[in-house]
Amino acid sequence: MAQSEKEAALAAVPVDDDAPTIFDKIIKKEIPSTIVYEDDKVLAFRDISPQAPTHIQVIPKVKDGLSGLSKAEERHVEILGRLLYVAKLVAKQEKLDDGYRVVINDGKDGCQSVYHIHVHVIGGRQMNWPPG
Repeated sequence: MAQSEKEAALAAVPVDDDAPTIFDKIIKKEIPSTIVYEDDKVLAFRDISPQAPTHIQVIPKVKDGLSGLSKAEERHVEILGRLLYVAKLVAKQEKLDDGYRVVINDGKDGCQSVYHIHVHVIGGRQMNWPPG
Protein backbone atom coordinates (compact mmCIF):
# COMPACT_ATOMS: atom_id res chain seq x y z
CA MET A 1 0.00 0.00 0.00
CA ALA A 2 1.34 3.43 -0.92
CA GLN A 3 2.49 5.66 1.88
CA SER A 4 0.54 8.91 2.30
CA GLU A 5 2.32 12.24 2.04
CA LYS A 6 1.79 12.79 5.76
CA GLU A 7 3.24 9.36 6.59
CA ALA A 8 6.21 10.04 4.31
CA ALA A 9 6.83 13.40 5.97
CA LEU A 10 6.62 11.91 9.45
CA ALA A 11 9.02 9.13 8.44
CA ALA A 12 11.47 11.49 6.70
CA VAL A 13 14.57 12.31 8.64
CA PRO A 14 15.91 15.81 8.15
CA VAL A 15 19.39 15.48 6.72
CA ASP A 16 22.43 17.69 6.80
CA ASP A 17 21.77 20.69 4.60
CA ASP A 18 23.90 19.37 1.75
CA ALA A 19 23.38 15.61 2.19
CA PRO A 20 22.22 13.93 -1.04
CA THR A 21 18.51 13.22 -1.52
CA ILE A 22 16.42 11.43 -4.13
CA PHE A 23 16.22 14.76 -5.97
CA ASP A 24 20.01 14.73 -6.42
CA LYS A 25 19.65 11.37 -8.17
CA ILE A 26 16.95 12.86 -10.42
CA ILE A 27 19.20 15.84 -11.23
CA LYS A 28 22.04 13.44 -12.14
CA LYS A 29 19.59 11.35 -14.22
CA GLU A 30 20.43 8.30 -12.07
CA ILE A 31 16.74 7.57 -11.60
CA PRO A 32 14.05 8.21 -14.19
CA SER A 33 11.69 11.16 -14.11
CA THR A 34 9.46 12.95 -16.57
CA ILE A 35 11.23 16.27 -16.98
CA VAL A 36 9.05 19.14 -18.18
CA TYR A 37 11.57 21.99 -17.84
CA GLU A 38 15.31 22.30 -17.37
CA ASP A 39 17.83 25.10 -17.43
CA ASP A 40 21.27 25.56 -15.87
CA LYS A 41 19.83 26.31 -12.39
CA VAL A 42 16.46 24.56 -12.13
CA LEU A 43 14.82 21.24 -12.99
CA ALA A 44 11.05 20.60 -13.12
CA PHE A 45 9.52 17.14 -13.33
CA ARG A 46 6.19 15.39 -12.83
CA ASP A 47 5.44 14.21 -9.29
CA ILE A 48 5.35 10.41 -8.96
CA SER A 49 2.36 10.65 -6.61
CA PRO A 50 0.27 13.46 -8.13
CA GLN A 51 -2.33 15.20 -5.99
CA ALA A 52 -4.06 16.73 -9.04
CA PRO A 53 -4.13 16.15 -12.81
CA THR A 54 -1.03 18.37 -13.04
CA HIS A 55 1.53 18.08 -10.23
CA ILE A 56 5.07 19.18 -10.95
CA GLN A 57 8.10 19.59 -8.68
CA VAL A 58 10.46 22.51 -9.34
CA ILE A 59 13.87 22.13 -7.70
CA PRO A 60 17.22 23.93 -7.72
CA LYS A 61 20.03 21.88 -9.25
CA VAL A 62 22.40 23.06 -6.51
CA LYS A 63 20.96 22.86 -3.00
CA ASP A 64 23.56 25.17 -1.39
CA GLY A 65 22.29 24.44 2.13
CA LEU A 66 18.70 25.13 1.12
CA SER A 67 17.11 21.92 2.38
CA GLY A 68 13.89 23.79 3.20
CA LEU A 69 12.49 27.31 3.18
CA SER A 70 13.31 27.73 6.86
CA LYS A 71 17.00 27.40 5.91
CA ALA A 72 16.85 30.32 3.45
CA GLU A 73 19.40 33.07 3.78
CA GLU A 74 19.82 36.30 1.86
CA ARG A 75 22.26 34.54 -0.49
CA HIS A 76 19.35 32.32 -1.64
CA VAL A 77 17.14 35.16 -2.87
CA GLU A 78 18.06 34.66 -6.52
CA ILE A 79 17.37 30.91 -6.60
CA LEU A 80 14.12 31.31 -4.62
CA GLY A 81 12.94 33.86 -7.18
CA ARG A 82 14.02 31.57 -10.01
CA LEU A 83 12.01 28.67 -8.54
CA LEU A 84 8.85 30.80 -8.48
CA TYR A 85 9.45 32.18 -11.96
CA VAL A 86 9.94 28.66 -13.34
CA ALA A 87 6.76 27.58 -11.53
CA LYS A 88 4.95 30.25 -13.56
CA LEU A 89 6.63 29.13 -16.82
CA VAL A 90 5.69 25.50 -16.16
CA ALA A 91 2.09 26.44 -15.34
CA LYS A 92 1.84 28.31 -18.63
CA GLN A 93 3.45 25.41 -20.53
CA GLU A 94 0.96 23.02 -18.90
CA LYS A 95 -1.92 25.33 -19.93
CA LEU A 96 -3.10 25.94 -16.36
CA ASP A 97 -4.81 29.10 -17.58
CA ASP A 98 -7.67 28.88 -15.05
CA GLY A 99 -5.26 28.88 -12.12
CA TYR A 100 -2.99 26.67 -10.10
CA ARG A 101 -1.49 26.35 -6.64
CA VAL A 102 2.17 26.82 -5.69
CA VAL A 103 3.21 25.05 -2.47
CA ILE A 104 6.43 24.84 -0.48
CA ASN A 105 6.25 22.36 2.40
CA ASP A 106 8.70 23.05 5.22
CA GLY A 107 9.60 20.65 8.01
CA LYS A 108 7.71 17.75 9.54
CA ASP A 109 4.58 19.73 10.44
CA GLY A 110 4.59 21.28 6.96
CA CYS A 111 4.58 17.76 5.46
CA GLN A 112 8.05 18.02 3.89
CA SER A 113 9.23 14.56 2.88
CA VAL A 114 12.36 15.41 0.84
CA TYR A 115 14.87 17.76 2.43
CA HIS A 116 15.86 19.55 -0.77
CA ILE A 117 13.75 22.68 -1.24
CA HIS A 118 11.11 22.18 -3.89
CA VAL A 119 8.07 23.99 -5.20
CA HIS A 120 4.93 22.04 -6.06
CA VAL A 121 2.92 23.35 -9.02
CA ILE A 122 -0.53 21.80 -8.69
CA GLY A 123 -3.47 22.35 -11.03
CA GLY A 124 -5.87 20.98 -13.56
CA ARG A 125 -8.79 20.94 -11.12
CA GLN A 126 -10.53 23.25 -8.67
CA MET A 127 -8.47 23.64 -5.50
CA ASN A 128 -10.17 23.82 -2.10
CA TRP A 129 -9.63 26.17 0.84
CA PRO A 130 -8.39 25.86 3.43
CA PRO A 131 -5.67 23.45 2.35
CA GLY A 132 -4.57 20.50 4.51
